[in-house]
Amino acid sequence: MKNTSKKLRLNQKLARQYWGSLSKNALLSLRELSVRFALSIAEGHLQFLNGHWYVTHAGLLRIAQNRGCFGIDTAVQEALSSPLEDRWVFKAIVYKNRESKGFVGFGDANPSSVSATVLGAELRIAETRAVNRALRKAYGIGLCSIEELPSAVSLTEVPSSKPHQALHHNGDGGMRSQPRLRDRLSMLIRKYQLDADLVKRYAADFCGTEVLRDASRDLVERLTQPDALLIGRQRQAAMSKSPRGF
Repeated sequence: MKNTSKKLRLNQKLARQYWGSLSKNALLSLRELSVRFALSIAEGHLQFLNGHWYVTHAGLLRIAQNRGCFGIDTAVQEALSSPLEDRWVFKAIVYKNRESKGFVGFGDANPSSVSATVLGAELRIAETRAVNRALRKAYGIGLCSIEELPSAVSLTEVPSSKPHQALHHNGDGGMRSQPRLRDRLSMLIRKYQLDADLVKRYAADFCGTEVLRDASRDLVERLTQPDALLIGRQRQAAMSKSPRGF
């Protein structure tokens, strides 16, 4: 009981430090998560986003460990997956004990549903999402896991010891945990094996500027979406190779 009270006080302190003043309901939920599931903000088990708590993969694994989880099986769903498109669907089964029939969860991931920093890791993310859903069913976790959120608000790359970093902006107008737009473009060039020179020229043409650095952030954001890059790839063959600035 003493350790539980100590963990609750630490969670409350860190929550205020990372996310500022929390509502009464948020604090009550934090108490429940701290006492019932022994989740720790310091250990990266919880995230707070837009007024709601989210459990992390690490937090779910901790709950499973504390409850004596017997095992977890995962399998890729080949009929629903497409390796060429980096689209994956996984099935996970959590066994709470030897006699358990198992709790099933499915997870999917594709380039449009993951953050730019983890493009190319869709298979592993799909498996993580499937495991998270199965664990939440098995142990009655009503919270959505942070890894299940779409790319627009995904925080999987945020260091667990400093969740507040996701709320701070950098000089490039984005999140500290997100790469610069130019870095994102470079990652997409490598991912889709594009001709870098042609893509840079296409990028400037797409944004209507002489060089990409003169384009607005909104246009470059649109450009770095996977669909836009694929359209650009189709146009490469029709473009000349005269040099143009980046």
